[in-house]
Amino acid sequence: MSETMKGMKRTCYCGDLKDSDIGRDVTVCGWVQRQRDLGGIIFIDLRDRAGVVQLAFDDSTDRQVFDKAFAVRAEYVLAASGKVRERSSKNAEIPTGNIEIEVRDLRVLAKSETPPFAVENDSNVKEDLRFKYRYIDLRRPDVQEKIIGRHKIVKAAHDYFDDNGFLEIETPYLIKSTPEGARDYVVPSRVFPGKFFALPQSPQLYKQLLMLSGFDRYMQIARCFRDEDLRADRQPEFTQIDFEMSFVTPDDVMSTAEGFIRYVYKEVLGTDISLPLMRMPWLEARRRFGSDKPDLRFGMEITDLSAVLKGTSFRAFSGALAAGGSVRAVKLSGMADKMSRKSIDKLAAFVKDYGAKGLAWTKLAPDAETSSYEKFLSEEETLAVRRKTEAKTGDVLFIVADEQDKVVLDSLGALRCELAEKFGLIDKSKPCLLWVTNFPMFEFSKEENRLVAMHHPFTMPREEDIDKLESEPEKVLALAYDMVLNGNEVGGGSIRINDCELQQRIFKALGFSEEDAHARFGFLTDAFRFGAPPHGGMAFGLDRLVMLMLGCDSIRDVIAFPKVASSAELMSGAPAEIDKKQLDELKLTLPQKSGL
Repeated sequence: MSETMKGMKRTCYCGDLKDSDIGRDVTVCGWVQRQRDLGGIIFIDLRDRAGVVQLAFDDSTDRQVFDKAFAVRAEYVLAASGKVRERSSKNAEIPTGNIEIEVRDLRVLAKSETPPFAVENDSNVKEDLRFKYRYIDLRRPDVQEKIIGRHKIVKAAHDYFDDNGFLEIETPYLIKSTPEGARDYVVPSRVFPGKFFALPQSPQLYKQLLMLSGFDRYMQIARCFRDEDLRADRQPEFTQIDFEMSFVTPDDVMSTAEGFIRYVYKEVLGTDISLPLMRMPWLEARRRFGSDKPDLRFGMEITDLSAVLKGTSFRAFSGALAAGGSVRAVKLSGMADKMSRKSIDKLAAFVKDYGAKGLAWTKLAPDAETSSYEKFLSEEETLAVRRKTEAKTGDVLFIVADEQDKVVLDSLGALRCELAEKFGLIDKSKPCLLWVTNFPMFEFSKEENRLVAMHHPFTMPREEDIDKLESEPEKVLALAYDMVLNGNEVGGGSIRINDCELQQRIFKALGFSEEDAHARFGFLTDAFRFGAPPHGGMAFGLDRLVMLMLGCDSIRDVIAFPKVASSAELMSGAPAEIDKKQLDELKLTLPQKSGL
């Protein structure tokens, strides 16, 4: 039977004890990391969120207390009182390694079965097992360190925005479904049978309405939900650091966001960020790096070979150019002797995942030059390609050609990152931040066979492009901006539309009838009629920001109870069936399972 803490009160955390506490009477509580029985002496490493301290039991210990210590096992929950003393055998690997507690009172608060895996750092345990027993996984010090780091980043966000005049205002979780973009999670209403709430994909409409309400500066640590297809490092629920401002330009919003990034890096990591951040137009980022979130910690820029190959007879290249596509290359410098044919074949398979039909290559090894395509080019074309890419002995050229420029850029953009990671070319010594600006207002969706908003339908187009909305909508650029950190988008936003007429033109460009647009977004556009200030804002993806700041490999590492790629939560078994009574209350009928 478990004991209680009656008569005992914790005085400190295990990991907070220091050499200066020698001689102090303390009470600590925690989990048994391990117990060591050395005959007449027993040592217990007791762990809590602050660290580990050694409990000592010897021939001076009360026999009943000694017997309890003898019986404890890993992950038992204990409370121990005693005097801090200097250790005779010190441990330089832990902060409390010079001291121990000479225990006079020990309580076993809870016993534990043998856990399914050891509670230790760098535990080589399959992710599914870790997440099934997440409450045990969360005991591991390296996991707790990440969750505590997340707390510090959130606290820094609250402090920074409060210091800069922002009001934290909560927006609803049960809202109207306004399908445009990712799928909504919907919630059936018991009170209104046949009708549904949606969980918010972002607080976008409500934070704009707060600007119309005169609050001027809003922020929120906002929970958001998107019913997306399965993706390895996405979560169906995620968190944003969301803010909105009135009477501002893009420079005002971006300056506020830069100030936050500088503040949070300094507060949490002690790292200085130089401002202002570099700005790069979207089109330049795509052409140079094949991505709208370019990683600038290494070079390997994309080279356009379309001009030097415009007269080629090699069909793989000429066909792409004739169809209006392009031929482009990336160069891996000095690695020819480390690049085998087998590894090149793997890269060819890699780019096919991005739509490429194949990967042409030339390896300029010191002892021999080999190529998959040069025999099909003239000598002048071969020299022109090498000259354009500045290729030299030791380099490897990789070329993609396609009728669609997007396929070429996506493929080579992903390839340069893959090569940089594989060959250790990334400078990971400091964060690399920049802004990507001047995004297209629209992009074409094959799935819906129409233009869709690249960010969202409430983004303000550039003033000089407004006249193109009806005639050349694909050329309209937006007052939108993304912050990129180490090749990852960590935040994005825009100046918003605050004019009813312009908003209707945007809806029309997106293919919405006036009636459909009003049915979806009428509560927002109606509000515009009552005086809408110019406003803009952005949101940081908290999960991704924490992941990158703390050097983690996955956002699941920085979420206390994450979902797996299938969107399931393994620990509780969600999602799960509900009983017939609940279905009847909601007036819902499910299709019969086959075979019944």
